[in-house]
Order: sequence, then structure tokens, then C-alpha cells
Amino acid sequence: MGDVLGLFVCLGLTSYWTLNNPLTGFDPFVCGFILLVLTGMYLSDTYHPEKEIAGLQAPNRILISSGIITLITSLVIYLSESWEQDSGGMRGILLVNLGIFTIWAIILRLLAFNWWRSKSHQGRWLMLGSGNHAIKFAQMFLTRNPLGRLVILTENGQQLPELAEIEPQLSHEGCLSDLSDWSQQPLLGVVVGTKISLSDVQVQSLMQLRLKGIPVYQLPDIWETLCYKLPSSLLEDEWFAFSSGFNLVFCGFSLKIKRFTDIMLTGVLSVLLLPLMVIVGIIIKLDSPGPIFYSQLRTGLYGKPFRVYKFRSMSQDAEKKGAQWAIQRDPRITRVGYWLRVLRIDELPQIWNVLSGEMSLIGPRPERPEFDVKLKEAIPYYEMRYLVKPGITGWAQVLYPYGASLEDAYEK
Repeated sequence: MGDVLGLFVCLGLTSYWTLNNPLTGFDPFVCGFILLVLTGMYLSDTYHPEKEIAGLQAPNRILISSGIITLITSLVIYLSESWEQDSGGMRGILLVNLGIFTIWAIILRLLAFNWWRSKSHQGRWLMLGSGNHAIKFAQMFLTRNPLGRLVILTENGQQLPELAEIEPQLSHEGCLSDLSDWSQQPLLGVVVGTKISLSDVQVQSLMQLRLKGIPVYQLPDIWETLCYKLPSSLLEDEWFAFSSGFNLVFCGFSLKIKRFTDIMLTGVLSVLLLPLMVIVGIIIKLDSPGPIFYSQLRTGLYGKPFRVYKFRSMSQDAEKKGAQWAIQRDPRITRVGYWLRVLRIDELPQIWNVLSGEMSLIGPRPERPEFDVKLKEAIPYYEMRYLVKPGITGWAQVLYPYGASLEDAYEK
């Protein structure tokens, strides 16, 4: 309700400031804009309470959502003939409104989060587990600043000396046999670690907590919620067997929708970015000898090799010594190539790979077959990435810089 109110208030103010005449009556275009904003906010998980336990995560999602909505709104206004005469005024109203609403939405969620934290500062999170996973989760818990304190119940009541270094927010207060006592306590959530055995009584205690509205997470799931990533060290065959996310990988309807979206967006992007790509090509040719584009063999869907296309960002003889990771201040990178990589412009020719069906806009970055052999040996479940098409960009690219080593690949 706060977002709906904010949208109407912002629309009224921006229309008055821009046109000296507030919007009146029912306007289908404006209503469509409001629906688009609310849909974008929903798809960005800004209405999902579980996503807010990590603190200041909502602003990032709101900014990303607002950026996408801005592009869609601008494109619709430019292409809509019915708004040709007044597209400038309406574009100004909607885009200024979106900027103000973004600030409104961020402030609203920060206020709500601070209020929730003030009401819940005495609450506790319960962690069932022991060993290295429990310690790593405790350290991550502090850095992500969720609500309440963390209490760890170990299987046999064994102490975790490492926890003493990160007190007072963390504490060890018993073993799993005490879980039934905790089911009567006010808890903010329960995290069930990997590789622990729960008795029937303990499972019933967890069920009672769920029926009281207290969320119960498996360790990989809460880690994904807090950090937006899944350390492969936490994953097991059982998690892959029961994870619902794999349903989308084999859903024909979802794959067709994704393919349709890829074609539509890359078609529009290829037209909009064509002038930029022509300019980049000319600059590359003037900067250093060699071709404008280059292609490389990469591993794609189901492990099948394909050729990926890029703007050349390195010298022509960059791989005379064979395949190797790119490093910071890599001497093989040209002057123009440095900025192409920083701005990710070197990836633009992969629009052709998307149109041809070898790649998608969103997906894991394709690796070279020479590196894949080592990565499969070093990273658990690495081959799972072959279940989806590689992408021009992906979640790892948003959260992590260029990879230059095996350790970087493991993190991504």
C-alpha cells in the first residue's frame, strides 16, 4: 500500500511541477506505468519479507528494478504513436516520477526495517549444526547484520572455541536434544545445518515452529537469501535432488518464454547499440593492428562447444603462449581494450550468439574448454552450469569482477 500511495503522490507532484497541471481522471497509460512499476518491484523480491533479513539489500534490488523500468518506459513512449505529440512532457513526468519514487521506496523499506529491528532486537536465530559449516555461517551472520542474536545448538553439545572470538552476538547454548525447549521461545528463524541427523521428536519441534509462523531454513537456502550466492562446499546431492529451481530448467513453456524474451530484447538492443558498435569498431582499428572482432571456442549448453564473438581487447598475438587467465594490468590488453573491458562493451557482439540460440542474455559465462577441465576437478558440481545456456551477463558478473584465477572461478 505504501508503494501505491507513493506512486500516486509522486505522479501528482511531478505532473504539477512539470506541466503546472496535475493529472486528472483515469489515464490508461499512467495506470499501465503504475502496474509496470509494481510488477517490477514484485519480481525484484522487494515485497518478500524473507529477503529483508539481511538488512540493506532492498535498495540494490529497487535500483536495479528502477533502471529496467526506465528503459522499458522510455522505449514504449518513443515507439507509441498515440503519444507522439506529447511524448516529451509525458516522458518527463514518468521518468522524474520514477526517480522520486525510487527514493520513496528505499526510505520506506529502511524505515520499516529499522522499526522491525527495534521490535525484534531481543529475538534470536537458532542454528542447528556443528563443525566448520556452523562457524562459517556464524561469521557470515555477523557480516550480513540480520536481526537478533544467533544461538548454535550442536549435535552432542560440543563446544566451538572459535565462537568466542566473535561474541557477544553469537553464543553456544546446548545441544540438539534441547530443541524441544527452544520451540516454546520467541524465535526469528531456525537454520538447519548440513550433515546432521534429526530425531522424530526434533523434527516435530521444527514442525511446531513452522506452524507458529517461524521460518525454518536449510543452510544452503538461508545462505542464498542472505548472500545471493551458494558456496559449493555447502551443497550435496540431496539438495540438488529436492531443489525446486531445477523445475524451470526442464520446463518447456519457461524455456520458450525465455527464448522469446532473448530474441525481442536482443533485437531491440542490436538496433539501439548499432551506432555505438560502429564507433567502437573504428576506434579499435585505429588503436592497434589486427581485426575488430575475434572469436573463441567456449563450452555451451550440455557441454557442447561453440564460438563466442567479442570486440578484440588484446593484442593480436596475445595467446602465442597458449590459453591463460587474464590478470590485472595484463600487458596483452590494448589501451582501448582496457576501457572496453571495464565498461563490458567488448561483450556486445555476443548479441549475435544470443540471436543464433547459442547463448542467452542471462546465464553463467561460458568458459574455455582448456579451463573447463581444471575447473571440473577443483569445483564441486561445476558441470551443473551446462544445464542452462551461457549468458552475456549473469549474477556472478553483477556481484563479482573479472575472474583471473581458479579461486575467482570458484567464488563465481
